[in-house]
Amino acid sequence: MDESVSGVLIVGAGPVGAVCALALQQQGVAARVLEAQPADARADTRTLALSHGSRLILDRLGVWEKLADVTPITRIHVSQRGALGVTRLSAAELDVPALGYVLPYAALTAALKQALREANIAVEYGVAVDRIQSTADTATLHTADGRTLTAPLVAVADGGRGEEAPKPRFERDYDQMAVVCDVQTELPHASQAFERFTPEGPAALLPKGAGYALVWTASVEAAGRIAALPDGEFLAALYRHFGGRQGLFLHAGPRKTFPLRLAWTGSEAANRVVRIGNAAQTLHPVAGQGFNIGLRDAWELASLCGDTSASEMGSAAMLAAYARSRRGDVLGGLGFTDFLVRTFSNDIPPLRYARGLGLLALEALPPLKRFVARRMMFGARG
Repeated sequence: MDESVSGVLIVGAGPVGAVCALALQQQGVAARVLEAQPADARADTRTLALSHGSRLILDRLGVWEKLADVTPITRIHVSQRGALGVTRLSAAELDVPALGYVLPYAALTAALKQALREANIAVEYGVAVDRIQSTADTATLHTADGRTLTAPLVAVADGGRGEEAPKPRFERDYDQMAVVCDVQTELPHASQAFERFTPEGPAALLPKGAGYALVWTASVEAAGRIAALPDGEFLAALYRHFGGRQGLFLHAGPRKTFPLRLAWTGSEAANRVVRIGNAAQTLHPVAGQGFNIGLRDAWELASLCGDTSASEMGSAAMLAAYARSRRGDVLGGLGFTDFLVRTFSNDIPPLRYARGLGLLALEALPPLKRFVARRMMFGARG
């Protein structure tokens, strides 16, 4: 069955695809969403860290007020293990209610699903996409159930899981994995997050509910061993690794591991197909930039669509403009996170001392601290 779709056809109903659809509707542009997973798919157990800029996007879409289980981050403590240098970031210094927010991935997806229903945006679940073909005039999407849909623009927001995901233009395997779980500490978090750099990789504690969400970076071999430790041994190992700034670690939830890599695919800017979110770039989780960059992809694509005439929707000129507008933010985020991982994940003495001086300088120079913090919250444009 062949079907023509006006407006934008979005592949993927995860947070980035859903935000894109809602923002397009606000711009007066029709959107239709296809999602490979069934509507009742098992909820994702990941934890998200949203920047203040992402909160503003969700606020403008009417989604923020629907969210539950949100924990604000009002302070961030940055340090390196076994060396001098500490930087403290504060929401009060930047005159914002919070630097960021921590919440379950499932809570955000549930709120976005509700918003899509209330907005009467068409979402088809359980529809896998086999391939996408395109010409100068239209994009044609072939589904696994035998249908053919054509549209002037297809936005791929499937997290890079599609069969035809192009090879990244640039990629780096860090040979690291993240061990993630919820932990309880002896001292209350008081809305403070910790980013602790170690020679094995960064470790982050993000305030979540009454405890913390832990992201512990280690080599692939070490991560598997760490995640498999019995609870008591895991808590003792975490205390040795992280230190006692929050007292003892009292409890740890089930552990999961995720491989860490950098990949930049970019936007296909001449064939009526644009990739956003993890379908376009994958970042190391240090500094919590990747997901927030994806939401900005969705927001800025929708804004550009709203400023584009129907006859030019999806044209090479429009997608080239989108790629140019996103390049600084995306490459800035990729470069920033890659710099942190490669600079801090070692124990080379000259670099250790230089890192310490850099953290001390950041702490001592408020304008520099504000510059860095605003880019963490809002991207390259600050």
